Amino acid sequence: MKDKTLDVICLGRAAVDLYSEQIGSALEDANSFKKYLGGSSANIAFGTARMGLKSAMLTRVGDEHMGRFVRNELARAGVDVSHVITDEERLTGLVLLGIKDKDTFPLIFYRENCADMAISETDFNEDYIASAKALLITGTHFSTQSTNKTALKAIEYARANNTKVVVDIDYRPVLWGLTGRGEGENRFVSNESVTEHLLSIMPLCDLVVGTEEEFHIAGGSEDTIECLKRIRKVSDAEFVVKRGALGCSVFKGDIPQTLDEGITCYGVKVDVLNVLGAGDAFLSGYLRGWIKGEITEKSCDYANASGAIVVSRHGCAPAMPSLEELDHYLANRSDIPRPDLNPVLNYLHRVTTQRNPKEWQDLCILAFDHRRQFVDMCRELGASLDKIPQAKQLILEATYQGAHELDGKVGGTGILADGTFAQDVLNDITGKDYWIARPVELPSSRPLRFDQGNNVAQEIATWPANHIVKCLVFFHPDDEVNLRNEQEQKVMDLYQACCETGHELLLEIIPPVGSLVNDETLSRSIERFYNLGIFPDWWKLPSPSESAWKNISKVIKQRSPYCRGVVLLGLDAPVNELQAGFNAAAGQDICKGFAIGRTIFSEPTKAWLSGNLDDTQYVQEVKSNYLTMSQLWQQRHQGEPS
Repeated sequence: MKDKTLDVICLGRAAVDLYSEQIGSALEDANSFKKYLGGSSANIAFGTARMGLKSAMLTRVGDEHMGRFVRNELARAGVDVSHVITDEERLTGLVLLGIKDKDTFPLIFYRENCADMAISETDFNEDYIASAKALLITGTHFSTQSTNKTALKAIEYARANNTKVVVDIDYRPVLWGLTGRGEGENRFVSNESVTEHLLSIMPLCDLVVGTEEEFHIAGGSEDTIECLKRIRKVSDAEFVVKRGALGCSVFKGDIPQTLDEGITCYGVKVDVLNVLGAGDAFLSGYLRGWIKGEITEKSCDYANASGAIVVSRHGCAPAMPSLEELDHYLANRSDIPRPDLNPVLNYLHRVTTQRNPKEWQDLCILAFDHRRQFVDMCRELGASLDKIPQAKQLILEATYQGAHELDGKVGGTGILADGTFAQDVLNDITGKDYWIARPVELPSSRPLRFDQGNNVAQEIATWPANHIVKCLVFFHPDDEVNLRNEQEQKVMDLYQACCETGHELLLEIIPPVGSLVNDETLSRSIERFYNLGIFPDWWKLPSPSESAWKNISKVIKQRSPYCRGVVLLGLDAPVNELQAGFNAAAGQDICKGFAIGRTIFSEPTKAWLSGNLDDTQYVQEVKSNYLTMSQLWQQRHQGEPS
């Protein structure tokens, strides 16, 4: 018997959901959409992976941008995509969805001859199916002759190799050709042919999951108990009936006279925003327990809680809870009537699902987001401000060359660059495997002001998702109260904006010049922001003493265990001072590296602006300084004297 290296293989729909952002609007009146992973099978693969199962996706996507998006999103969640086949002749399916009110969710399927409906028996073999504990197939892939043939072959392999067969009825009449194309939201149309076909599949299943309406189509009646009894005559499978706000009922043997006589677990009542995707979340949660062999009541708990969380959020796949998030909700569900508004749950969702899953270590970042300093250099040397974008392009080239030489020697390289003079730089580096951050603050502002005015959320919403939002605030915990409150409110607004857009936040704290600084100043500042409910993904700090490091590390680890870490800034300090700071950081696992600029680029830039260096020499000088700084960072572990 083949080793079961996978928990579940999900065969079926994989698409892109385009969700209207205008809540309460008819779909024809929507004017902006958010793009998410979609398709019931893909949602379940995504959801089970988030909950810790070893999930795989068996489907096809188009050889185009949306197909790459589907594959990348699945992989980002930890789904095995080795059998996500690229179809060169067909496009990835799309769905337009809206939220009109709590009972009305219009949607349109764009699935004419789409890639996932072309899945073939040649896309997998018996060994692949046999490698999983369970095979999940959703109803749409029984709806055409070709997909039905493929699904039945996968089931044949599963049954021959002790792989459990799970069917999510997932009945969409429009995808069976039973309604007009614009009636995607219609969830039930009776049809004897569909019932006969689904009944023929039931004997092959170990687990069947559906709403009452979905069991109605499988059983050929609008009486749920009668349907379950009819299906039971041909199938020994475990039946799970999803009952919305009432939770669910499970039937493993003879069917009783009422649903409540099954193994029934009632859900927690929550305010509903969006029911679309709730069923996929429910089944993801149920499979978490079922595949692991937990008691049925526990599986139901996972399922009901997952569905409750997702109905309170926008979107399907991105709303799926992580393992940590789901367990926190289950432990506190009676106190969380609005999962979408609970700060702890939202924090856990943000830090365990939304951000880049890569764990950055030993970061050597070249920071050239400076704006005022470049302008000052140009004016001092009589150079045109038009030279600044060119200089930043050359610094990027130095970064690329330095990163190439550092490849394998450090854990990560990247840049901190601005959109004012370095938009072309940001466009160039985006999509490559670099750490990227960019500023939002108005240079040198105290109290803090944002570079693009008060609409900071609108600004960062236009940024690529992997761009980290960096904000420098000149802050001291003993600042005059009105000044401190004003700055704190700005940072709170920014943090909320980052939570809404999904961007990571790097908060840079520099005590104001002339303020009294001791070994507790930075840790007190960090704790103050935590007390305000602000949990940056990153901190950027001036190099602390060894004693100050202990205080900083203690606060971060106690208050924000999911924090990415600290990077050290430079402030145009001489190399020997920066080296001393690096050495003080040795052994501090919360410190992930440096983001230093002026010490690296200031002198070469002045020489280049003065005409004393050509472009090639300029790049070489900056690269050399960058590599020197990176080598000093690496040497901190060796305990070399400062």
